[in-house]
Amino acid sequence: MGLFDFVKEAGEKLSDLAGGILGRDEAAAADAGPQIEKAVNGHGIPVENLSIKVEKDVATARGTTQSQADRERVVLVAGNTKGIAQVDDQIKVTTPEPPARFHTVVRGDTLSKIAKELYGDAMKYPVIFEANRPMLTDPDKIYPGQVLRIPAEDKA
Repeated sequence: MGLFDFVKEAGEKLSDLAGGILGRDEAAAADAGPQIEKAVNGHGIPVENLSIKVEKDVATARGTTQSQADRERVVLVAGNTKGIAQVDDQIKVTTPEPPARFHTVVRGDTLSKIAKELYGDAMKYPVIFEANRPMLTDPDKIYPGQVLRIPAEDKA
């Protein structure tokens, strides 16, 4: 749990996700929470009692999920929304596990390049891709400013 920073100008517009636009006024910010909730549910991320409130450019996420990975996916859906600069993660996890790292994509990044840098093996890019599904639908479609989950390397 905690506060996570995102690139406010990067990300999907809510109109692309759930039919609205964030940032026009306070009413739009108030409407953004339910729209982000709809996006989380649309990705099939299981969260009990999901509640996302947006005030200015900060989204506060609450609820309960069974895995750390699902918790992090909720944070990423909210944070990778255009207009959101921070996500205050207040989600409870029933089966705690170590958190993944986050990586902010920069110009020139590919999943292979990130895998080479962080795992020492470019061919481990599917690990990163799978860790970010269903938000990512194609391993070649990432963009600067997007934040990705980077799970711990499996030593098995």
